[in-house]
Amino acid sequence: MNSIEVKNLTKKFGDFVSVDNISFNVKQAEIFGFLGANGAGKSTTIRMLCGILEPTFGDAVVGGCSVAKNPDSVKQNIGYMSQRFSLYNDLAVGENLDFFGGVYGLSNQKLNERKKWVLKIANLEGKENLLTGSLPGGIKQRLALGAAVIHQPDIVFLDEPTSGVDPISRRNFWELINELSSEGTTVFVTTHYLEEAEFCNNIILIDAGRLIAEGNPKQLKTDYLKNSIYEIESDRVIEALELLEKQNFVVETSIFGNNIHISVEEKFNDLSRINKLCEEGGITIKRINKIVPTLEDVFIHLLGNEKIL
Repeated sequence: MNSIEVKNLTKKFGDFVSVDNISFNVKQAEIFGFLGANGAGKSTTIRMLCGILEPTFGDAVVGGCSVAKNPDSVKQNIGYMSQRFSLYNDLAVGENLDFFGGVYGLSNQKLNERKKWVLKIANLEGKENLLTGSLPGGIKQRLALGAAVIHQPDIVFLDEPTSGVDPISRRNFWELINELSSEGTTVFVTTHYLEEAEFCNNIILIDAGRLIAEGNPKQLKTDYLKNSIYEIESDRVIEALELLEKQNFVVETSIFGNNIHISVEEKFNDLSRINKLCEEGGITIKRINKIVPTLEDVFIHLLGNEKIL
């Protein structure tokens, strides 16, 4: 069963096409990753799916409601959290929860029950009077998610929810996302951290408003990357990169932290050739390992080749 069904969804701003005729489905209770670079069309798509922005063409059915025909119904049946946490910093924790609960029609016993749940997941039990703006980023993040799902929606949209928080807080946040999914909530999430996308059940990559790939993490790596990937550690990363990208056996190159990733032709297996080339160029190679490709490798490959579904 699908929680979200998108068909030919398009958004234009004048002559500029922000979202270009995209179609896809999101299954109930899955964690669905929607990935792309800045300006790819992610936030515009989410705003249409949340009933905030009217499509130019096409439609989407979200929780049984059409975003084109019944956007107000869509808004009442979903949760939404943006990268800015969607909280009022000048209100106390309890006041924020009262506000969001009231917006979604909660009151009395039901509101109190849900507030207790949010305070528990945010580690803020007994701290309702703390000013929200004074909270650490990770705590505020969990509070914002709790506020977004205080009314127990079937679907929650998370737009760059982990932006600007530390790795431990991000890991704890994803544990909470998994809990929501296991309880039946559909989670639609965008993120710049591609290692986080490994936790998604299904993923779509979007570029310039168009879908360029879809599948679970394993499928994306096997279906779109046929060549072997090697990670190279060198004392002169930039020089090594420039040297290797000129070689005819190297298909693609990219920098990953302090290392280089290269994609090589299918028949290539002579690592000594890489060592010799770099040695002749005065570059020391500390390590070369064949690696399992990451989603970032897939993303770089697809954007470089402009491969469209």
